[in-house]
Amino acid sequence: MRQNTVRRRALLDAAIDVLADQGARNLTFRAVDARAGVPTGTTSNYFANRDALLAQGAAHVHVRLAPGEDELAEMGATAPTREVVREAMHRLFRRVSQDRAGYLALLELRLEATRRPELRQVLMDTAGQNIHENIRFHVAGGYPGGRPAVTSLYLAMSGLITEHLTLPEAWEWTTFSALIDQLVEQIVPE
Repeated sequence: MRQNTVRRRALLDAAIDVLADQGARNLTFRAVDARAGVPTGTTSNYFANRDALLAQGAAHVHVRLAPGEDELAEMGATAPTREVVREAMHRLFRRVSQDRAGYLALLELRLEATRRPELRQVLMDTAGQNIHENIRFHVAGGYPGGRPAVTSLYLAMSGLITEHLTLPEAWEWTTFSALIDQLVEQIVPE
């Protein structure tokens, strides 16, 4: 297998775009080659098989959607108040909205994982670890409302983001910004 990390990352980004646009069933080496604009056969030089491509794509999508080092440092340096949480949820929403393909690929991978136990394990290892570390980090940092508030807000934001990226016209009567404010107001204590 080839080790060019820049090329491998570009192929993984192309795989995420294919997942978002065409679904897991259409994720092929040829489709990734075409999306990445590389010669046919390039992807097969970097990934042993489709399962390896799916597994590494599942790990990479979390890297794409994660906050940057600056945002993490800022979150860690600020006392957790309701207003800080509100701003963090708005930043999360903007970040995911800017990488729509990344989040849709994550949803596609989760659906595929319901039929493929080995992919489910990869997602549990990456997503599960990230989710639980994130919850522990916030609870340890004195997050208002503790574990129940962190967990509830995570689940509520996941649903809100899914609605925004898949059926935004169903929510024309309100703005997602207002919904985020309402969620934080209802879930996170003063």
